[in-house]
Amino acid sequence: MSPPSQIFTPQSTAEEVASVFSEAIQGKNVLITGTSLNGIGFETARAIARHANLVVITGYSAERLKLSENGIKKSVPTANIRRLTLDLSSLDGVRKAAAEVNAYPEPIHVLIHNAAAAIGPFKLTVDNLESQMATDHIGPFLLTKLLLNKLRSLDSPSFTPRVIFVSGAAHAYSPGISLPRITSPSAEGYTNFGAYWDAKCANILTASELARRGRGVISAFSIHPGFIFSNFVQKDGAVPELQASGILTADGLPNTEKYAWKTIEQGAATSVAAAFDPSISDKSGSYLVDGKISNESIAPHAADPETAAKLWSLTEKIIGEEFVF
Repeated sequence: MSPPSQIFTPQSTAEEVASVFSEAIQGKNVLITGTSLNGIGFETARAIARHANLVVITGYSAERLKLSENGIKKSVPTANIRRLTLDLSSLDGVRKAAAEVNAYPEPIHVLIHNAAAAIGPFKLTVDNLESQMATDHIGPFLLTKLLLNKLRSLDSPSFTPRVIFVSGAAHAYSPGISLPRITSPSAEGYTNFGAYWDAKCANILTASELARRGRGVISAFSIHPGFIFSNFVQKDGAVPELQASGILTADGLPNTEKYAWKTIEQGAATSVAAAFDPSISDKSGSYLVDGKISNESIAPHAADPETAAKLWSLTEKIIGEEFVF
């Protein structure tokens, strides 16, 4: 019999995948970042909430978080949803949110890093970091580090906690992540999509290094959700360059002649598979596409273990904390 992941197609939805893995999801507590309406994080949360014990949804806006909770409960009235205000662009904001999670009585079984900063002009955070790298990589790295004991607290021989990083095929467009640019960000040479590509590279590199260091303690995976016409690609800062590259048409709509697009429901499917597919338990560090392991799809510059180790050490210096198991 084929492993569960092999039955999925690019058209499989998050709800269909969650139904297949319902037994694995039952009793689990899951934290998902970036769960605004009309996004894959929201759909990931909605699909998982139908089966999980607890789903923690996060965002920097309390008002938008409430809308997301209402949206999930409208579809799944029995869902146990907990809202967590989290600003991934601020190290202090991450520490505040992590302290709140660490005070929960429940363990966290799965952490899904779905949130991403808007693609736009050069912007520094309160910590003088480039906004996309801070929100997509450094904040999630710190959050994972701070929640390590919470992830480990379940102490179950039948389940290893998982950390999922939503990356993307766009990582391949990066010429290779620049470590000096992370520590010394500058508007000079900055491009909207160059910063996005680097951040997606960082997600894959971090997943592989977390898997290597956390062997037997934490499992980690990165994924490509697909081309999705979500709230992320419809933001003003992203549209002009997406049009210029031909990803969107002149009307700002998906270019279906050039790319195979997925619905939001289909785009969230791989996040669910990475989080709960038992057939990949021994494949920590892998990259998934269409619900299946696809390590051959990783660009060489995002698969280099030396770069992954250097990025890990550099990020530890930025957050001022050592990430040890």
